[in-house]
Order: sequence, then structure tokens, then C-alpha cells
Amino acid sequence: MSKVSGSIRFNTDSSKLEIYNGEQWWEIDATSPELQTGGTRSLWAGGNTPTYFNNIQFCNISTQGSVADFGDLTRTGNQMNGVSSRTRGIFATGYKGSGTGVENIIDFVTISSQGDAADFGDTSSQRSGIQPMQNSTRGILAGGQDHPASNSVDIIDYITMASTGNAIDFGDFSTVVRNGSSACSPTRGVISRGNPSTNAIQYFTISTLGNGADFGDATTADTSAVGTGSNAIRGICFTASYAPNTDDVIDFITIATLGNAQDFGDLNHISMNGAAVCASPTRAVAGGGYDGSIQSELDFVQIMSTGNALDFGDLDQARSQPGAVSNGHGGLG
Repeated sequence: MSKVSGSIRFNTDSSKLEIYNGEQWWEIDATSPELQTGGTRSLWAGGNTPTYFNNIQFCNISTQGSVADFGDLTRTGNQMNGVSSRTRGIFATGYKGSGTGVENIIDFVTISSQGDAADFGDTSSQRSGIQPMQNSTRGILAGGQDHPASNSVDIIDYITMASTGNAIDFGDFSTVVRNGSSACSPTRGVISRGNPSTNAIQYFTISTLGNGADFGDATTADTSAVGTGSNAIRGICFTASYAPNTDDVIDFITIATLGNAQDFGDLNHISMNGAAVCASPTRAVAGGGYDGSIQSELDFVQIMSTGNALDFGDLDQARSQPGAVSNGHGGLG
């Protein structure tokens, strides 16, 4: 029997349903964030005030309010962006501050519990500000910024999230950027905008190896809040420009199709430069950043509607460039 990515079979040895991801068969995860954590849990890690720190906070995306302490990363820094499965949150690379540079460290935590991070492995190069894409098994760590040259880098690594170990080469960009917003379905990862400022949107097939391809254009040429702001159908991009080019645009794409983004609404405040974003099946939440001063505000939208962002609550302290993950994003189905 020939098999293609997305094929499903019943394994008579394990009595489990399995799906073929283009490389191997994986058990279909029958768990949900409702069973594991009482709803989709988001984790916010690191950042600067401008002091760099290592704490991790968490909250339930289905409710509104402030966050609670989860534990600590193995290191301090910002731009430690992350990928996640139903069970693990993984934070990769990072910036430690002027004179100390960037890192290749990867940390992980178990989302359903609280506690400190442990070492996962290393990325293929030292950099900061990767753009995350993921499904339930594979995390893609795309691009970033080198140091001290501060250039966007054309490096894309991947990891298998259920194991530990060093990242492996995945492919290259069609447009080289950093600080772009990602949207994921179980099969496709999409990166919108980025730095240098661009309106380009590019996509990748998560289960295979290869280069990015053109998806369409965003509604503006800006940077964006970094993280996975999608359910399995629709991706949300919160712009993150700052003075003198302030912009409060939110736009959206349909992940399974190709084409230009459409207007969704406006941010709750004028700029979310340096913000992070994560999602549940129904909500996308963006928080932190810098708009002339470092912010603590969390904003949210209902993914399958359109309209302006609303206030969600606050991080425990203002912070710029945290990393954010959840156990209910669109890559998990």
C-alpha cells in the first residue's frame, strides 16, 4: 500500500490510530488541552525590562486575567522564541545583552506541570529571535539574527519535540527575515512580515524538508509580534512597528490556501514592537513589547471573527521581547 503524508491506519499491534507525516507513522494524540490543563495554557518566558531575566509565567487563554509563576529557564535573555506540542514547551536561542551576544541553547518544560526548564540541545548556530513553526511532533526554528553584525540569517533548523538533541538543517527562506509572525496547521507553517520590514508571506510544509515558497502579501510592510497566532484554519498577525512608523493593523490569512492577507481589525494600543503571541483554538493573545516604554499588557482577538483587539490582562511585570508558546495552537489540529 502506498502512503502519502496525511494517510491514517490502525496499528493492530498497539491498537492505536496512526498518521503518516511524510517520514514515519505517528500515534494520533487523543489528548486535549482541556484534559491536560483545563483549557489551553500559554507560557511567557524571558524578556528584558531592560534587565534580562529567565522567569516563565503561565495563564489559561480561555479566561482573562493576569499570569502566575511557572518556573525559570536555564539562562537569562530575550528573543527566546518557542515551539510547543501538547506536552512540551521549547524555547530556543536568545539574546543576552550588548557585549555578551547570542546563544544556541534550547530549553524545554512540561506544560501541564510547573517547574524549571531543562536542557534540550543546541541549534546549529548562535542567534536570537527565531521564528517558530510546528505541528504535534516537529518544531521548526527559522531564521533569527546574528551578532554583532545584527543581520537576518538564512538558517532553518528543526527538532523532534518528544525527544532531546541538537537541531538539524531543514532548508532556506524564500525571503530572509527575522521577527516574523507564524501561523501553523498540522501540515503547513506560514511566516508573515519580518525584519527587514516586508509584506512578504512565505510557507513551508512542516513534515518534509525544503525551502520556503511564496504565499502572498500582508496588508502592510512591518515587523510583527513573534510566535504562533493561529488555530488550524486561520492565522492572525499583530503588527509590531514603532515610532516614527507606528501601525495598529491586525490582518489574517487562511492557512490552507495561498493569497494575500485581509484586514482583521486594530490593536488595542498603537504599537506592539517586541511583543510575543500565542493561541488557543479560539483566541490569539499578544503581549509585552515596547511602544516608547516597556509594556505589560496582553491583548486578544477571537480568531474566527474580525474586529479590534481587547484587553486580556497583564504580565506580572512589563517586558520586551519575551517568548510565548501554548498547548492549543493550530499546528496541533
